[in-house]
Amino acid sequence: METAHRLVADNAGIRLDRFVSEQCPELSRARVQKLIREGHITVNGRMAKPGLKLEAGDAVDIIIPPPSPSPLSPENIPLNIVYEDADLLVVDKPPGLTVHPAPGSPRHTLVNAVIARYPHLARMGDSLRPGIVHRLDRDTSGLLVVARNEAARLNLVEQFRSRSVVKAYTVLVKGKLTPEQGIIEAAIGRDPANRQRMAVVSGGREARTGYRVMKYLDGYTLLEVMPETGRTHQIRVHLAAIGYPVVGDGVYGVKSPYLSRQFLHASRLGFRLPSSGDYVEFRSELPEDLAEALNRIR
Repeated sequence: METAHRLVADNAGIRLDRFVSEQCPELSRARVQKLIREGHITVNGRMAKPGLKLEAGDAVDIIIPPPSPSPLSPENIPLNIVYEDADLLVVDKPPGLTVHPAPGSPRHTLVNAVIARYPHLARMGDSLRPGIVHRLDRDTSGLLVVARNEAARLNLVEQFRSRSVVKAYTVLVKGKLTPEQGIIEAAIGRDPANRQRMAVVSGGREARTGYRVMKYLDGYTLLEVMPETGRTHQIRVHLAAIGYPVVGDGVYGVKSPYLSRQFLHASRLGFRLPSSGDYVEFRSELPEDLAEALNRIR
């Protein structure tokens, strides 16, 4: 059922989208802008743009349409939850589990598992990615934070945008990487020779990846990798570009008889809790398949 109400601007000069989001804190700025563009928010009976500067006395009518039925279906997929509060949960994602559905493939993802636990999330924000603020590749295991409400989602999105979130991955590469600590800085974009892949390309998006050597093995290097930006396949692309491909990576790296997926594990994740601002950090041990591969390589 749709809801409707009217606001009256007290002062001149404030943007329409800001005015509505301040008066209706349950609506995010992005949601307000979408409602304005779709004609659900009008000024003095006329359609407007989000950036319209209001005059004192302007009448702002808001119609909030009923939520569209979610295309998502809950699924009882087991989740390893390492932390949970009213705002978020931190999940230790297994390899082989896709984070969110894509058009035409709405099932068997982490999101389907999350909405089975929290049905209200199916009505929050992006219809296919409710609560998702960052991603891990399907075959990358490890720590992932999921928001449980819109305020927490916006807070976490801003933390990722400002690069204040600590993200660290345990990675095994082929070869002896030197120096033992460094930063890879190279722009990443679509590979012009294969649009399904990413590559270091001129004119790509800025990308920075820090690393430190944890251990040298015979012909391999175990790394802790800290991406400062969040480009698609960034770690795999950067390490391949400098000549130290990720072990088990069939796209950018080198295949391994010991692994059926890339040796890439999100082992450390730190951020500030939206409710209190307190910094928290979580760690995840290597999953069984990566630990076994490491033992066999040794």
